[in-house]
Amino acid sequence: MSPGPDKASRPKAALVRQAFNESAESYDQSAVLELEVMERLLQRLDLVRLEPKLILDAGAGTCRAIPDLTRRYPASRILAVDFAEQMIAAAAVDEQHSACADLARLPLRNDSVDLIFCSLVLPWVSDTDRVFEEFYRVLKPRGLLSFSSYGPDTLYELRHACLATDSQPRLLDFADMHDVGDALVHSGLVEPVMDAEYFTLTYENVQKLLDDLIHTGAENVIHGTMPKRVSEQNVIALADAYEGFRNQEKLPATYEVVYGQAWGPIEKRARPAAPGEFRIPVGGIGLRKKD
Repeated sequence: MSPGPDKASRPKAALVRQAFNESAESYDQSAVLELEVMERLLQRLDLVRLEPKLILDAGAGTCRAIPDLTRRYPASRILAVDFAEQMIAAAAVDEQHSACADLARLPLRNDSVDLIFCSLVLPWVSDTDRVFEEFYRVLKPRGLLSFSSYGPDTLYELRHACLATDSQPRLLDFADMHDVGDALVHSGLVEPVMDAEYFTLTYENVQKLLDDLIHTGAENVIHGTMPKRVSEQNVIALADAYEGFRNQEKLPATYEVVYGQAWGPIEKRARPAAPGEFRIPVGGIGLRKKD
């Protein structure tokens, strides 16, 4: 069972990697929502009793979660993985604690990870089912996956504005949390818990919203056309269509954020290694040094 739209409507990996590489220097200054969601996802770890030996920060970006994870679990090894090499480079994480890799082909052994932390990464994955299967593979029995993603109401104002004009292709479809929960179970993970909350950012105009999407690497939310390549004429048409949502002199941008947790089962079915897979021995990952 696939968690949402068919693979043809999923973001293209090459475009996503390019966008996040290009936004590496601007990301932390613009990622207000992303950093808030990350903090809330970290706080949810307070509700779980866990003593992880190895933590995987999956889709780590500029590695802003690592100081908090280090504080919570000072005896743990932490590996930050992202497929955008410039994001990892901007984080200045040493090679012993980071890897540039695709989440669908993780460089880790089976049953090696105690905790996978994955914040707002799944919307940009081209094959979510394959990523969940990899999470299942590397998680130890009773290892925890804790993640956040976007739900289908995300950017619905922009979606409606796009539908009202020919200036843009439609927006990406984000999976409903019930579909994500079903996909977790289908991958072999157990005891999924899902919930959602809404955030509203406000902007003076549509161009500032598009700029935020560019500066945080989220520009591929618009199918096929990156916002920075949209013509001035099309931006004007999009802005006119968006005006119907203006409230108290501001334009709202709504985000539905989905949170989820699932566990590695006590008894796991055997899974062969993927062809050409390379892996990092757990003992080869050093302790994260405190700043």
